[in-house]
Amino acid sequence: MRNLLFILLLSFGLTGFSQELNCSVVVNAQQTGNENLSIFKTLEKQLTEFVNNTKWTNRTFAPQERINCSMVITINDYSGESFQGTIQVQSSRPVYGSSYSTPLYNFNDKDLAFRYLEFQNLNFSANQFQSNLISILSFHVYMVLALDADSFSKNGGDIYYKQAQIIANYSQQQNYKGWKLEDGLQSRFALIDNVLSPTFKEFRDVMYSYHREGLDVMSDNAKQGKETIATSLKQFEAMNSRRPNSFLLRTFFDAKADEIEQIFSDGPNVNIASVKETLQKVAPTYASKWRNIKF
Repeated sequence: MRNLLFILLLSFGLTGFSQELNCSVVVNAQQTGNENLSIFKTLEKQLTEFVNNTKWTNRTFAPQERINCSMVITINDYSGESFQGTIQVQSSRPVYGSSYSTPLYNFNDKDLAFRYLEFQNLNFSANQFQSNLISILSFHVYMVLALDADSFSKNGGDIYYKQAQIIANYSQQQNYKGWKLEDGLQSRFALIDNVLSPTFKEFRDVMYSYHREGLDVMSDNAKQGKETIATSLKQFEAMNSRRPNSFLLRTFFDAKADEIEQIFSDGPNVNIASVKETLQKVAPTYASKWRNIKF
């Protein structure tokens, strides 16, 4: 669908679009007590321009194809050029035949630490560390791109996951948390390591079947779409049996729990008993939502 749109735009002489993201960036410094300082406004403006104007891929995106996402940076503390806080990254993509956008990525990165001098240049290098701020934002950009691509074509996000891994690898050489094995089970390292590990191979299969073969067909055949989504979620049982309550499963359901509850609480009837049994097994932290499925 995206390739077809691109060809049509070319036929009308519209060329030159390159930016991949339509990203809202917010810097919240209320917890510092100095949220009105110009440096925070400058940082927000520079990061917005950096994320939206950097050419992240070798593809050409028309405006209608740009991926909607958001980054909310909360500054908890700062001293001079040193800043600490968190970053919440979310992304979505449109569902075929509807006005609905489905969430793909919802990650709360608690290891945000960086140095920043007001008005400093922000430049991305695919193979070389520039700063921890650039590495963190770039890592999440490639995760957004990868998950979006995986939702449209099977294993379509390969090249973007590999770039996220390259960023993680060269950033390990610096003294910042989130890039190494010893930084815990909910770090950037853990996220990209899990996505690319055979232990969690079903995750990417589900990303494709849930979205492209499930959600995207619901406008034409709602029952078939719901049944495909139910079948795709069942694939998580094998993954969960190898690594119960894994970080990767929690990341998926952090983004999708509300949507799944709504899908199976309305529309054509499917076997919700089987769906609820699967959901209770693979995502018990959202048990209250699964109990609400009574349609």
